[in-house]
Amino acid sequence: MAKPMTKTQLVAALAEKMDADKKTAGTAIDSIVEIITSEVSGGGAVTLPGVGKIYCRERPERMVRNPATGEQFKKEADKQVKMTIAKALKDSVNS
Repeated sequence: MAKPMTKTQLVAALAEKMDADKKTAGTAIDSIVEIITSEVSGGGAVTLPGVGKIYCRERPERMVRNPATGEQFKKEADKQVKMTIAKALKDSVNS
């Protein structure tokens, strides 16, 4: 398995694609992350065409078990960030 792309590598690749400097590309990535974070934390969803959909799912209160002690306890309801991968991305990876 290949190593994941770092933010520095992503900024450099985006700057090259945009024919812009790294500072502009870094600002663009930071802005996109900020927009996605605010939208999803507010209960909305964001679709990145060709990549997927990022959304927040609420999980109900439930019983869980501590694997170290075997003790069961009630875990409060919480939220979980999920991502559904776009069919186009799945197809490109599997071809």
